[in-house]
Amino acid sequence: MIITLDGPSGTGKSTIARLVADRLGLSYFDTGAMYRAFAWFLLNRNIDIADLPAIEAALSSFQFSVHDLPSSKRYFVGNIDVSEQIRSKEITDIVSPVSALKVVRTLLSQTQREYGMKGNALFEGRDLGTVIFPQAEVKIFLTARANVRATRRYKELLAKNPSLDLTEESILEAINKRDEFDSTREIAPLKCPPDAHIVDTSDLTIDQVVEEILQHVKTKKGS
Repeated sequence: MIITLDGPSGTGKSTIARLVADRLGLSYFDTGAMYRAFAWFLLNRNIDIADLPAIEAALSSFQFSVHDLPSSKRYFVGNIDVSEQIRSKEITDIVSPVSALKVVRTLLSQTQREYGMKGNALFEGRDLGTVIFPQAEVKIFLTARANVRATRRYKELLAKNPSLDLTEESILEAINKRDEFDSTREIAPLKCPPDAHIVDTSDLTIDQVVEEILQHVKTKKGS
């Protein structure tokens, strides 16, 4: 079984995807981590995101792997653990334009499909139910009000680094800009699959969202 879980940032996707996959005994694949890792790869090599020939050349030497630990996943580029670096604001600021490049999506999307052929898995991202796995047995789309997502992101960033000079207003502005960019890009835009089960997480706890998804999966299996 392939389950896709799509939606914009701040909806609780990563936490919820991991919990649902664990409850169902499925492998979990965070496609966003792959794009973030490639963005880090470009930044680390001082490659401008407008330099398409250099980006295409870099793709041929990009080696991404996921190491499963008992309580977490670690993401590697070559032999470098980039699990923390790829969540930085610096990477967040460039990952959307990097992931919108056709040459990048073409190669990394193929890698995602190959991973899906290995067995039952839950894939988390933005275009999985519409582009990567349109045939998925279960499709989930998470949404939430933008101001709620901004508050969540603000608290998350402050918890990691209390000295950060950020405001909820600046984060809300960044979220709105990213939503606009991701939903209007030419290649694999963020959009809800027509056959997806939509969950608004704005006023729900993580456990409530997980239970709703599990119930939907149970219903789909019985249909």
